[in-house]
Amino acid sequence: MLRTLVLAGTTVACTGAFADIVTLRSTDGTINLQGDLIAVVDDYYLLQTPLGDLRVATNRVRCEGASCPTTKTVEADTILTGSDTIAEGLMPLLMGGYATVQDAEATVTTTANAGEFAATLVGQQGFGDNLGTYLVSSSSATQAFASLMDNSAQIALSAREISTDEAAILAAAGAGDMTAPAQEHILALDGLVLVVNPANPVSQLSVADVARIYRGEVTNWAQVGGPNMEIAVVTSDADTATVFNAGIFEGNAPANGPSAFTATDNIEASNFVSTNTNAIAYVGFAFKRGQKPLTLISECGIGTTPDAFSVKTEEYTLFRRLFLYNRGDLADPLARDFIAYANTDAANPVISQSGFINLGVERVAMGLATPRARLVLESGTDAGEQRVANDMLGLMANSDRLSSTFRFRTGSAILDPRGRADLDRLANYLADQPQGTKITFVGFADSVGAFGPNLVLAQGRAEQVRAALEAVAGDRLGHVSFAATGFGEISPAACNTTDAGRQINRRVETWISTQ
Repeated sequence: MLRTLVLAGTTVACTGAFADIVTLRSTDGTINLQGDLIAVVDDYYLLQTPLGDLRVATNRVRCEGASCPTTKTVEADTILTGSDTIAEGLMPLLMGGYATVQDAEATVTTTANAGEFAATLVGQQGFGDNLGTYLVSSSSATQAFASLMDNSAQIALSAREISTDEAAILAAAGAGDMTAPAQEHILALDGLVLVVNPANPVSQLSVADVARIYRGEVTNWAQVGGPNMEIAVVTSDADTATVFNAGIFEGNAPANGPSAFTATDNIEASNFVSTNTNAIAYVGFAFKRGQKPLTLISECGIGTTPDAFSVKTEEYTLFRRLFLYNRGDLADPLARDFIAYANTDAANPVISQSGFINLGVERVAMGLATPRARLVLESGTDAGEQRVANDMLGLMANSDRLSSTFRFRTGSAILDPRGRADLDRLANYLADQPQGTKITFVGFADSVGAFGPNLVLAQGRAEQVRAALEAVAGDRLGHVSFAATGFGEISPAACNTTDAGRQINRRVETWISTQ
């Protein structure tokens, strides 16, 4: 049980001690006010500013300055620590959502430490028993896994997968298999968005040009079709940079790349672009506030727009999974209950409200007027491949696509962790569909090897997912018919020139129609 400092009292009289400048700052960057602190009354700061006297709820902001109120010590029952993206961007609202499903009221209070807050849940909508206090602190994935190691935290928040070395160290310490479904939980998805100032006319960049900018080979916007002004390159914290480097530099950091500004977190990066016309930065979806997102064009001409569906299908270049991790010997019921909630559809609206992308099933139309259909029409280097492309177009004409897209562990016939969880989500979604619904699992392959064997491989993967879903669903989906087919390397979602691109292309999509 950890002790931490939170704001003391609900009423503080106006005294001379408050006649000094303080800053009220929220963790998500939406509030950043300076002024004279007049008093703290009924859980509100009264702040005198050039705009007039303002009243700001104490649970929305952290007070910084010598005149801030004193603090008192309270006890936290459950500790969550890790990625600032999750701790500051997602957890405040997610704690509120969790309280709602518990028929409780959550009092969220920022602490004296930056990026940290305590959430106390009281049952019966605030009139019952105290259900417990959660402390959420912003650090890094590396520090979070260290906290699991020494049991100073029950839940690690990570914007990246645990590394093989980290998992091995924890396993040796008795923490269990950190990649097992009971210990590794995909909470949500996030896309890193390359953003520029709205005054910058550039709206898309090739991945190669982004790499050249971050390596310092392109230093003026005019070199990539923009105005004649120097590029101000913004880099960010280590966890976010890891995802950016994986998508742009295949995991390697840019050599000798210039940086006009190094942000400590997504909020700082976003704010810098807002105030600098020549800046470019990468930030999480939830932290894009008024900046202009850029479409990324791959080296083979495939463009991906940073939208929810392309991230859900994991076909957007700079997506990442957001994780919760726990030890295998976790005994804390509060931690277990929160993890269980975060893995249900009940958390989806809160995740979306926070600006992230939930794992719920989404449906989009396909048809023959889409850019994808036009690309398929141009596919095939001989008559046999063109026949396969035409078969795909025929199926597309009468089908929509669901975001449920299945991939396999590298070199394995085993679905990856998200695929296993998505089977349950898809079964729940289909249980609510009308009689006569038809699902076709559509397999694709990368371009390595001959076309014929790839076609067989894609069909086999689709059959495998069909069998896995039927096993999970049991007799719940008697009103739904299932089919499986494969189109091999037709319609790549990414370039086949990199390992990451080939992995994206080795997929099974879910298409839906009504008979």
